[in-house]
Amino acid sequence: MSEQRRSASSGQQHPPTDTPGAVAAPEGPADPSSQAPTPQGTAAPIPFETVPITTGPLQRTMRQELRSWQIRIFALSWLAYVAFYFPRSAFSAAKVGVLDEGFMSRETLGLLDALYLAAYAVGQFVWGATAERFGTKVVVAGGMIMACVAAILMGLSPAVWMFIPLMLVQGLAQSTGWSGLSKNIAMFFSVTVRGRAMGFFSTSYAFGGLVGAPFCAWFAYQLFDSWRWAFIAGAGAMLIAIVIFFIFQRNSPEDVGLPSIDSNKELLNGPYLGKIPVQAVSPVTHSGKPARRPMKLSDLLAAVRHDPMVLRLGLVYFLIKPARYAILLWGPVLVLEAAPQLSMMNAVLVPVAFGVAGVFAPIAAGWLSDTVFGARRVPPSVLCLVLLVVSLALWQPIAATGSITGITVLLAAVGLTAYGADSMISGVAAVDFGTSKYAAGATGFINGCGSIGAILGGLLPGFLTGSTIFTLFAGAALVGALIMLPSWNKRPAAA
Repeated sequence: MSEQRRSASSGQQHPPTDTPGAVAAPEGPADPSSQAPTPQGTAAPIPFETVPITTGPLQRTMRQELRSWQIRIFALSWLAYVAFYFPRSAFSAAKVGVLDEGFMSRETLGLLDALYLAAYAVGQFVWGATAERFGTKVVVAGGMIMACVAAILMGLSPAVWMFIPLMLVQGLAQSTGWSGLSKNIAMFFSVTVRGRAMGFFSTSYAFGGLVGAPFCAWFAYQLFDSWRWAFIAGAGAMLIAIVIFFIFQRNSPEDVGLPSIDSNKELLNGPYLGKIPVQAVSPVTHSGKPARRPMKLSDLLAAVRHDPMVLRLGLVYFLIKPARYAILLWGPVLVLEAAPQLSMMNAVLVPVAFGVAGVFAPIAAGWLSDTVFGARRVPPSVLCLVLLVVSLALWQPIAATGSITGITVLLAAVGLTAYGADSMISGVAAVDFGTSKYAAGATGFINGCGSIGAILGGLLPGFLTGSTIFTLFAGAALVGALIMLPSWNKRPAAA
């Protein structure tokens, strides 16, 4: 090794030897910049980080390194999206206290939810394409900071009108999460395992919805006896996640010296040599920084042009997302409407059944999709939608009994079927039909369509009874199932 280092420092080149453990330079066209003359015959600088190269049987392969990064990126993405639900769920937890105090009317709360979800819908379209252009780290970390600040200010706000701009900011901030973090999964997991990976990742929003509202409610009603602390608690949880995400996030395998997940899998059998030069994976400007093409309006529809199935998925998601958001945003109020004998804290806890079932639904749907249906995403989606129709239609007769057990079991059934269909359509299918190239754009477009529909899930409970809105949502889910049915055997085209 000392002889090799002396040779390198003198600018001399030696042919590869048959010495055991020697690492040969990769074949391929030479970089034209490397042919430029250098002062006094010294070797041109190589844009690599200094990385120790281990030889012999202990050399780590790129496959092993990829596996480590898959675990790290998955855990980081999961944690980050769970964290988004703490400031998001704060408003849901605060509602029962706001209504009890008379700070706002039920209609005003519904209008604020609609305003939040409108901003959320706009953000889904914009941030998906933005993440494609500027990377996940910038977009998601920025959104987390915005969500944290908006939640703190809502907790301190002395006037109702101040909630209007803050709900707009919160909606835009929340919409940065799903498309950007779904792109993380697409960048580090191949299509053969992406169904299971996205299935497990989709448990993040089920788990976030499960723990976010009770956590904020516990601070608000058990510790401080004020609904304002729901917002402060949600912001505190998000702040911790911001620090972790900013330190550990990487946008692609190429960022850590690994080949693209869509490249030849034989490359993963080679030795891992550390970080590769930026020039090898992206064009650069004269300043040496990665070049970025200005984002265009057409970028927002790039995923739809790539595969028209993305448009169909967006339409179906528009129809089914209102039901899930009605329970997420209004669950405690709807439970109190059906069972007025409950306390505020218990009214927040009953919809936890919806979230518990939702944690397992994406895992089951992803497993069915990959194993039973051979990586087809439509069959489990249709099955979940049909069962969701039945579950929603049962709300009126069961809520009329006032049975806490009946309401809890029914909310669990709705959670199981709603989250199963939701994770397939907005997660696995969106990433598959968008491919790793357009994953963020596809998930952004589909979730944007769903978020337009979700506006109804936030608005209608402020003006209609629970029985009426669940009947409407059952009809919408039925239409969604019929739209998906002709695509039963549809698979994504190659990237």
